[in-house]
Amino acid sequence: MLSQTYDVKASRLTSLPIGGRWLLALGAGGLTPLSLAPVGWWPLALLAPTILALLLWRQPLRQNFVLSFGFGLGLFGVGASWVYVSIHEFGYAPVWLAALLTGLFVILLAVLFSLPLLLLSWMPGHLQRRLWTASLGGHLLAFCALWVIGEWIRSWLFTGFPWLYLGYSQWQTPLAGWAPVTGIYGLSLMLLASGAVIAYLLLGQRPVIKVVCAGALAAIWFGGAGLQTKPWTQPYQQSQTVALVQANIPQDRKWQPDFLQPTLERYQRLSEPAWDADWLIWPEAAIPLLYHQATPFLEAAEKRARHEQAALITGILYDDPRQRVYYNSAVGLGMASGIYHKTHLVPFGEYVPLENWLRGLIQFFNLPTSIITAGPRQQAGLQIGSYQLATAICYEIVYADLVADSARGSHAILTLSNDAWFGSSWGPLQHLEMARMRALETGRYVIRATNNGVSALIDPQGQLQQRSEQFVQTVVRGEVTPRQGSTPFMHWGSAPVIGLCLLAWVLSCWYGLRRGR
Repeated sequence: MLSQTYDVKASRLTSLPIGGRWLLALGAGGLTPLSLAPVGWWPLALLAPTILALLLWRQPLRQNFVLSFGFGLGLFGVGASWVYVSIHEFGYAPVWLAALLTGLFVILLAVLFSLPLLLLSWMPGHLQRRLWTASLGGHLLAFCALWVIGEWIRSWLFTGFPWLYLGYSQWQTPLAGWAPVTGIYGLSLMLLASGAVIAYLLLGQRPVIKVVCAGALAAIWFGGAGLQTKPWTQPYQQSQTVALVQANIPQDRKWQPDFLQPTLERYQRLSEPAWDADWLIWPEAAIPLLYHQATPFLEAAEKRARHEQAALITGILYDDPRQRVYYNSAVGLGMASGIYHKTHLVPFGEYVPLENWLRGLIQFFNLPTSIITAGPRQQAGLQIGSYQLATAICYEIVYADLVADSARGSHAILTLSNDAWFGSSWGPLQHLEMARMRALETGRYVIRATNNGVSALIDPQGQLQQRSEQFVQTVVRGEVTPRQGSTPFMHWGSAPVIGLCLLAWVLSCWYGLRRGR
């Protein structure tokens, strides 16, 4: 049996009518994105999930789903509804249809969020009732594990949407020191564990476990602070000057034939005073032509870059005439060499799922770039002299293991993006925050060139050394120091943390069944 003290404290949440608890879950979910960019109130990422964990305590399956689904609606309704901008403003869907598609997107994500948490209330046959009455410690342990497993599932199911992970809120706290060791899932787990420990210290009744919890909490936070001082990677040769050209091309005019020449002239004009940089970077699909259509322009740019002894890297759509396929690519000119084809594509933006059924129904399913083919997994990538660049185009930078894998043997990470699809919403700023985490995880500079901002040079500690404002034509200039060596996360990836969460789930079931009270 639970102690009377805990029953009294917990009754404030669990004795509320289901409608009141659902609204509380919805509100906690809606507050969670405020812990991330652009607001950055990180303590909310500690508080809101803990509220959900307590709301789910000893709940039957149906109420578990209602509450966790409500939390998911708040989480994604506030944090990811910016997709409306791309569907309505640039996909030209009417308001009602854009709202409907956005709502369906949020509902799907909320369902995916809630499914792993159902395991808190489900066990086969006669074990089910005993699991509902498992110990508080076992419940909180299982909650933390299942939340992180859910984040991991959302990174690959239906090609993945690894957005709004709790760990992204922690780059400015001592927990950020764990990023090079555990990666983003480890940060989420430690944040959830911190909230669970605090909840047990306030509500639990076993003194021995409270002592262990207090020690674990201190180890997590002081350990992270200590790891922040460790240099996991070392400088490689000398620093390089970098110039990022942000042309701010309007998305609704980018592919119009009459705006082709003004676009090329704008990049030439902005680049003119920046040719003294070692590396000159243009963003994703900067040249609104297919690669072989742009041959004269590329040859002229190649000649100028070699004359200036500079490396020019630009995004462009690469067409393979023999196979009749198109890639979203980055190419090196002048002192840079190589070509990289994007491997992880964005549904609808770069390809249309169920194309035979959906293409042609509405204009959103006929976007001019939704004809892209994924590049091969193993690519040589881009190189500038002796420097190897790990390249991620747009959406790829949000995949921690993909970036860590490509960063092995590289000296810096280059990401080209065009966030004009999302206007002035939170999407581009959340995207930037995730790029900052990739710098922390790999111990490398991240060079981020975008069409309309935020373009930035991010150091290995995730700090913005230089950055642009949004929606302006500008050139961001600064220095980056190529790095060598690897962080533990680059060696291990996310597998150890996910394995630990699976083990924690099993142990929590065993603990609850053995010591349920």
